[in-house]
Amino acid sequence: DGASNPTAASGVKPVTGKNGTIPAGFARDEQGAASAAANYAVALGSDGMYYKVQRDAIVDAVYAPAVATARRGDLDKVYSNADFLTSIGLSADGRPPAGMTFISRTNPVGSKVEKFGADSATVSVWYSALFGMAGEGSTNPVSESWFTNTFELTWVDGDWKVSDFTQKDGPVPVGRDQAASSAQEMADAVQQFGGFTYAR
Repeated sequence: DGASNPTAASGVKPVTGKNGTIPAGFARDEQGAASAAANYAVALGSDGMYYKVQRDAIVDAVYAPAVATARRGDLDKVYSNADFLTSIGLSADGRPPAGMTFISRTNPVGSKVEKFGADSATVSVWYSALFGMAGEGSTNPVSESWFTNTFELTWVDGDWKVSDFTQKDGPVPVGRDQAASSAQEMADAVQQFGGFTYAR
């Protein structure tokens, strides 16, 4: 059971609701908080964050109303910074060059409830991230990194919402000696393989 095997899946079905493209309607328990954190990590690490309209929708869906406006302003400064965008191979308006596919995808491998109360929870999500530009001649090829995000969640308007989060590197596994795929294979994979709704 969950008590003797805390890393086992809970077996609870994923949520059926959505806020735009982001899962919503998480249960008011530890499983619900952990599921919310994993799905929010995916949204906040997606390529949608690089486009104003999609970023605003993500912020509205993920963040608590009390902090959403401030976070939107902070994120706009980061994701509309021309120097930052060009450093990762995007144009000043966030578009990839012709013939290139921009990839930013978060892949949770586990979550841990650090603290839990009726109206608040702290949940850490361990994940791998794929990030870079797929295409011939890319100067920022797609690479894999590992991070842990710790989310402060608040129960508001019948759902878990993010009030704050921090990120740290790792834990990072030893990489296997595998040949890297071609830029075209990476672009095709990201376009053909869909993501998941996560349920703890």
